Amino acid sequence: MRSLLLWYRFLAAIEVQWDQAERRDVRDFVLWLRVAENPQRRARRRDGTAPGAVNPITGKRTLGSGYAASTVNHALTSMKMFYEYHLLTGLGPVVNPVPEQAGRGPDRPGSHRSPMEPAPRLRRAPYRQHSARRQPRALPNELFNDFFTALPSNRDRAIVALGVSSGPRATELLAMRLEQVDVGRQVVLLETKGRRELEEVPASPDAFLWLAAYLAETEDWRPAGDTRIWWTLRRPVRPMTYSALRQVLNRANEQLGGANITFHDLRHTYCMRMLDDPNLLITDVQRLMRHASILSTQIYSRARIDDLVRKMQDHYNRPAPPEPTTAPGYDPADMSVLFPGLT
Repeated sequence: MRSLLLWYRFLAAIEVQWDQAERRDVRDFVLWLRVAENPQRRARRRDGTAPGAVNPITGKRTLGSGYAASTVNHALTSMKMFYEYHLLTGLGPVVNPVPEQAGRGPDRPGSHRSPMEPAPRLRRAPYRQHSARRQPRALPNELFNDFFTALPSNRDRAIVALGVSSGPRATELLAMRLEQVDVGRQVVLLETKGRRELEEVPASPDAFLWLAAYLAETEDWRPAGDTRIWWTLRRPVRPMTYSALRQVLNRANEQLGGANITFHDLRHTYCMRMLDDPNLLITDVQRLMRHASILSTQIYSRARIDDLVRKMQDHYNRPAPPEPTTAPGYDPADMSVLFPGLT
């Protein structure tokens, strides 16, 4: 909806009706997104951090000042589906102004191929932006321990413990209710993105202990009959929103000296920890992460730079193997004939 809102505001600025938009208008819209400043990102940089700067604690780059390439592509996808719907209903223009990617569609080459054949490499559709491949944002154990220690309340500790031991998305966590917690089986039910189905996901015993401590504290003032779990600690109590959740993490980031840890980093950390466990297959991790495709899980299997640095340090510090010598009982003269250069 936000992408379509941007599109409608752009059309209003250039005085073009939505059903009269042409391909050149889409081109101008993309060009504007590439140079415009994102107001949401400006609001997040109140600490004076430069756009795109590397955080010295987490090693992550801060968000840039403009719209990301993935945001531009998402907007084009939303606009394309919007106009396709109105083409089917006959309420919109005759031609979709958003260009199609070459090689797509049921009647085009590569649409009916065997899954054993390699996928054809197709050029990006016009106006689509090249998105850099993102690296997993898993937190090292030392940094996570410091972050968890900086949390001030049992509610915040329960949120982070569930986030790092069951991998929920922020919307899935905030929508949790008491009936979705099964303490006996050590699982929680999460409403999966897209399908809107409740799926069981195991969580750690520590997460249930922190959750029990938080629920015991809120038993007296939690609204009667309302089974939502997460509430604000300030009076009057209100259900937690995404903005409130982000403030919880920001306060802990400030305690660490200006870190930029987000809630989705906990999901990345959860996935990387599962992949490092030799007892879990990648298909098990796919099920735990609730990925529709195993390709989404394989993104997390790439080596992290922290792991590579540690392995290279071990490599450089490893002592050199000893030089081969002649075993006792052999004549050195005979060995030098059989193996020249052996001392």
